[in-house]
Amino acid sequence: MRLYGQYRRTLTKEFMMKRIDELRPFVQTTFDTLLDQMIANGAPADFIRDVALPLPSVVISIMLGVPYEDHARLQLLSSNRMRLDISPALLAQSAQEMEQYIDRLLREKEQEPGDGEDLLSRLALEWINPGKLSHADAVQMAVLLYLAGHETTANQIGLGLLSLLQDPQQKAALIAEPSLARGAVEEMLRFHSITHMNSARVATADVMIAGQLIRKGEGVFAPVQAANHDPEAFPEPERFDIRRDTKHASHVAFSFGVHQCLGQPLARLELQVVFETLFKRLPSLWLAAPFEQLEFKCNGNVFGVETLPVAW
Repeated sequence: MRLYGQYRRTLTKEFMMKRIDELRPFVQTTFDTLLDQMIANGAPADFIRDVALPLPSVVISIMLGVPYEDHARLQLLSSNRMRLDISPALLAQSAQEMEQYIDRLLREKEQEPGDGEDLLSRLALEWINPGKLSHADAVQMAVLLYLAGHETTANQIGLGLLSLLQDPQQKAALIAEPSLARGAVEEMLRFHSITHMNSARVATADVMIAGQLIRKGEGVFAPVQAANHDPEAFPEPERFDIRRDTKHASHVAFSFGVHQCLGQPLARLELQVVFETLFKRLPSLWLAAPFEQLEFKCNGNVFGVETLPVAW
């Protein structure tokens, strides 16, 4: 736990609200540019391919100091690492290639960190070069940041939009009251709980939970979607409601306690920019394929929709 705390402190200031909020103009410009391009290409469009996936990919690349021209290859490698239905050999190969890429990039940053204009350069300047953090540990941290920095948010954007397109009343409410966007984002996070296979734990002692004995050493899943759909915490939990009152219960889409997601301010910022802007520019946006034809990502650690055809 002491070592885990040390690693977390290494990155905490990078994800503080003040620093993340400084990224808002860049995130807004990036989203507007992607949306401009999607509109210029014409309908129908795949919102996942054209906007939801590249937005967080651009942002995390710039934030970390990863050349964006390499994002297609890294995106494939990170997608493979999230899947549960690929061969162990391909999984290991994808993990190795990503680590080798980050290893080379980080060594370049250590040699020429400049003024620390990106996160990896600051990591080299403040932690690795002074001997406070090993290069090997920094590589693993950087890989995790890249993985978590775009795959999860991209899927949340797609599912959040799908929920609104499937519910004309909710969409109309958001168009009429743009101030509902932040509450809508929290409801999307609660409703979808996309990291549905990311809660594996091992009991360190015998424990009784709701009449069920879990013995020391047994493996368990503590799925956040179960907590986020608990009727005692959220009345009518299966109803998507952007006006939901969250004063008395908070969702745990980002987990809770010492293990809660470090990057949640960044994810929230990106989601807020998308849903504060999208329907102002495209109020007539609609789902351009029957819901029954959509394919969902049920084969990985993160849930999502493969493609999201839209028109306007």
